[in-house]
Amino acid sequence: MVQLLESASTVDAIHDLAPRLERRPFRLGLGTGLGWQLGCLAVDVAMLALAGVATALGAGAAGVAGVSASRTYGYCALVFILLAARGLYGPSFRLRTIDDLRRIAGATSFAAIIMLALAATLGGSSSDVDQTLRLWLFATTYVGAGRIALNWSQRRARMAGEGLRPTLIVGAGRVGRLTAARLLDKPQVGLKPIGFLDKDPLIDDGTMLPVLGASWDLEQVVRDHDVEQVIITFSTAPSDVLLRLVRRCEELGVAVAVVPRLYERTTTRLSVDHMGGLPLVSAHASDPRGLHFAIKYALDRIIALVLLVALAPLLFALAVATYVSLGRPLLFRQRRVGRDGVEFDMLKFRTMRLAREQDASFELEDGMAPGGVEGADRRTALGRFLRKTSLDELPQLFNVLFGHMSLVGPRPERPEFVARFDSCVYRYTDRHRVKSGITGWAQVNGLRGQTSIADRAEWDNHYIENFSLWLDVKILLLTVAAVFAWFASGE
Repeated sequence: MVQLLESASTVDAIHDLAPRLERRPFRLGLGTGLGWQLGCLAVDVAMLALAGVATALGAGAAGVAGVSASRTYGYCALVFILLAARGLYGPSFRLRTIDDLRRIAGATSFAAIIMLALAATLGGSSSDVDQTLRLWLFATTYVGAGRIALNWSQRRARMAGEGLRPTLIVGAGRVGRLTAARLLDKPQVGLKPIGFLDKDPLIDDGTMLPVLGASWDLEQVVRDHDVEQVIITFSTAPSDVLLRLVRRCEELGVAVAVVPRLYERTTTRLSVDHMGGLPLVSAHASDPRGLHFAIKYALDRIIALVLLVALAPLLFALAVATYVSLGRPLLFRQRRVGRDGVEFDMLKFRTMRLAREQDASFELEDGMAPGGVEGADRRTALGRFLRKTSLDELPQLFNVLFGHMSLVGPRPERPEFVARFDSCVYRYTDRHRVKSGITGWAQVNGLRGQTSIADRAEWDNHYIENFSLWLDVKILLLTVAAVFAWFASGE
């Protein structure tokens, strides 16, 4: 069949015989790509309008005269242009609320600086400065609040299965099935995989998704399943067949995304150079021995010291509560493996009673990471609370202060499990390039407790190779948000 597909005359014959589909009708819904972009645009415009109204009302209440409508319009238009330039209305699968808030704050602040500079250059009055500052404050607050509400509602809708875009995956091999598993596990991405397109699937046991056909069945599958997104993974099809498939998707109005070769080494920092029509793509991974990580580790110790001082009353209260419920010792020490394979004692507040002889032994399932409740549940009521809120991890601030750990990084594991995983988990020991963390990218993405160790290694290595101080800030914010979400749920 490969030779058949590579025959130009046969391909032409197939295209001549295949029914021609008209371009898909335009449909608009908040869950679709274009609908989502227009929804973001509409909400931002509405919030900017509210900011203008609030500025006028605030100035009137304060007795400030000379509010300029043209200045308000100019500022709002400038903010909108900057938001568009910063990519807030471009196509995106994931809902990145924290990143959006950062861009919104940057756009509103830069617009305010421009307006203040113009006022200073043109001899503006103090009322112009006052109006600009009010516009900046209200625009940052309202646009940010609007984006939080929109992303929150969209996330809830996607988690409920609403507004998901039917997605076809080209290639039913290991990477194709990994892609399908990720999409099924993360409905908040907004894509619903419906099947594979592959003439020679690696496995077709029907346990995940069906193989719906081969490349020449594209039009029929798109029509039958109302496909809106195609993701091309590794396939046995020749490159010219895949290129024709991409071109046909564009003609049908179906969006296309590609999982690149060497995806494990593809970072968020890419540069592309061209030699004629030949692109040279360079991925720039972070250097664990470089300046950025040196700054990170220095900041870790400073922040850990500040937090230990600020949280001293809480630490004292938790220590007393632990002593009352479990007695001494207050801290649980466990040997863990950190940076470069160096072992250290990781600290936690005790949450469990001592093991008894009759307690059942714990056997870890293949492919799973240890954690959570192992064997008999020996947690006290206080221990359950501490673990649920992660407050039992606070003593690890001392590990950070002493240089054993970082605030953010891969979670450290026990030596016996490191030896076990090293032999069977792809790139597991690559995690030891950096210091272990109190929290990490894998943890804020739901990989806590007894979850897939291969997935943890993948997320941890992604963090290392895409490290930035902003990513650390985002992980810390997500960690705090998870704790507050637990309190709000009342569980």
